[in-house]
Amino acid sequence: MKHIEYLLPEEIEKRSFEIIEEELGRLGIRLAAEEADITKRVIHTSADFDYAKTLVYSENAVPILKDFIRNGADIVTDTNMALAGINKKKLAGFGGAAHCFMADGEVAREAKQRHVTRAAVSMERAAKLGKPTIFAIGNAPTALLRLYELASEGNFRPSFVIGVPVGFVNVEAAKERMMETDIPYIINVGRKGGSNVAAAICNAALYAL
Repeated sequence: MKHIEYLLPEEIEKRSFEIIEEELGRLGIRLAAEEADITKRVIHTSADFDYAKTLVYSENAVPILKDFIRNGADIVTDTNMALAGINKKKLAGFGGAAHCFMADGEVAREAKQRHVTRAAVSMERAAKLGKPTIFAIGNAPTALLRLYELASEGNFRPSFVIGVPVGFVNVEAAKERMMETDIPYIINVGRKGGSNVAAAICNAALYAL
């Protein structure tokens, strides 16, 4: 039978990260220093140590992401769940705002008329924000694919892409395509991911500033 630890609420997160450190040590996993905070927060959110091996960071991804946040970049998500999970007060302190256009009526109507997903149209809407934008994609591979298409066509360049959609259809292909670009990214290879993971990556960067 597992031992029960009696902790105050403010002690639980600290103890959780201690357990993560201990488990990583037992697994013989050493995280790159600048990536450790983000990877550990994703593990904390998911209780899945596979992320220590499958999260991929483009060159200098973490300092680039932090610089964009520090300089007031906005964050766009592909789900309201990810939007809800991001610390918007902390983001606003740097001059940024978080957005999700998935529930917008005009987006839904346009997607239906064009026979495309709302996620794809949402990315097009976000491209018109007119300021540096970080994309946190945790659910829809079509959002990631549309960002790739927009960048390939020379119509729009995302400032940074957090590409962690979860699922089976086009998920791995969408991630692979984004990793072929020169857009800075944090991507989880394979099928795993989710809105909670996308929000966790955003928050880990925010909390480190």
